[in-house]
Amino acid sequence: MSEHTDSFRLDSRVAAKARTPLLIIAAIGWLLCIIGFFVNREQFHFSYHMAFVYFATITLGGLFFVMVQRLTTAGWSVVVRRLAEVFAANLPIVALLFIPVAIGLFNPPHASATHGEGHHAKTAYFEWLDADFVKGDEILSHKAGYLNLKFFLIRAVIYLALWSFLGWMLYRQSVAQDDDGDPKHISISFKLSAPGTLLFFYTGALAAFDWVMSLAPHWFSTAFGVYVLAGGAMGFMATLILICSWLRSQGVLKHSITVEHYHDLGKLMSAFNIFWAYIGFSQYMLIWYANLPEETFWYKDRMVGSWQNVSLFLAFGHFILPFCFMLLRSTKRNPFTLSLVAGWMLLMHLTDVYWMIMPTLHRAGLHLHWLDLAALAAVGGTLSWFFFGRLGKHSIVPVRDPFLAESLAFENV
Repeated sequence: MSEHTDSFRLDSRVAAKARTPLLIIAAIGWLLCIIGFFVNREQFHFSYHMAFVYFATITLGGLFFVMVQRLTTAGWSVVVRRLAEVFAANLPIVALLFIPVAIGLFNPPHASATHGEGHHAKTAYFEWLDADFVKGDEILSHKAGYLNLKFFLIRAVIYLALWSFLGWMLYRQSVAQDDDGDPKHISISFKLSAPGTLLFFYTGALAAFDWVMSLAPHWFSTAFGVYVLAGGAMGFMATLILICSWLRSQGVLKHSITVEHYHDLGKLMSAFNIFWAYIGFSQYMLIWYANLPEETFWYKDRMVGSWQNVSLFLAFGHFILPFCFMLLRSTKRNPFTLSLVAGWMLLMHLTDVYWMIMPTLHRAGLHLHWLDLAALAAVGGTLSWFFFGRLGKHSIVPVRDPFLAESLAFENV
């Protein structure tokens, strides 16, 4: 084999090098989460919810990426598309990881003093779960036809089942083409992606309303769903860059995934980040200048105490700083510097998700807890362990894709 030819199979030793520490991280995370469930249920549910939303949005970003590449019959991305397909194939695992969230719905924790000033409800998790509280609240009474446990769970099952089906089928069609080379798999993937993309936006936006916005059920914003999905898409691009960079460090696909591919991955990450900032600012501006108390309280809660510092940090760190760095062509064409920015962007997406969810629990200000880290380790470690396990089962590049040669020879113009 030529020294400039890559193996398209992931060596078992390389896979084990990744999976063993991930398994340990996941196990420690789950153990701490179980302890936290009995020690501080209120904090556990919010910490786990934050971790679940964080990794679910990133995984959904992978599904979106795959469907867009299929719909556009993109050639440049073929060498990295299998990584995204394996990522999207993790969506059935995401569905299983929703179970602790469902447990909190059936038996929600009681509110404690950590709420500080503001709305008080018997249930700290989703206050609309408290029937007595809803009856005494005119706004929530009008929303009860949508915000009720039965309908909430039905919607969650539909979302998770649809995403799991799309992610798994797109992955299976791709690996099936490795075996028989039949172009019908491209046609099937295209036909799945066309309605799938439309359904993705509908269900993704509704899931953002259900799982994040309804934590503050008096608030509403029609732009919120797109805001959350844009953050997830950016988070996935950052994750894909880091995976490619790690594989490169292990001598895997170092000649196939070139500087040209990193350049385009960086452009996409930057584009999604700019779109996130655009939606975020538009949402903020429209709500703030309307100056309606039923809308502005959500932002007001995030400008109290140390939450104000988090808000400012998010604006600077999530948009202004990376925007300036990513303007440079050299940043996007250097795998090391691009990986540094990608790692930063994943931290910023985590900050964004934390900022959306945690003020509901800790209204007075930022309150970091060890369960936050435990939940991230449990959910992230589990998904990553499954990812590397599945990545080693088949070729890590679609070897019989008709556009593979175009992708390997890809150059930016």
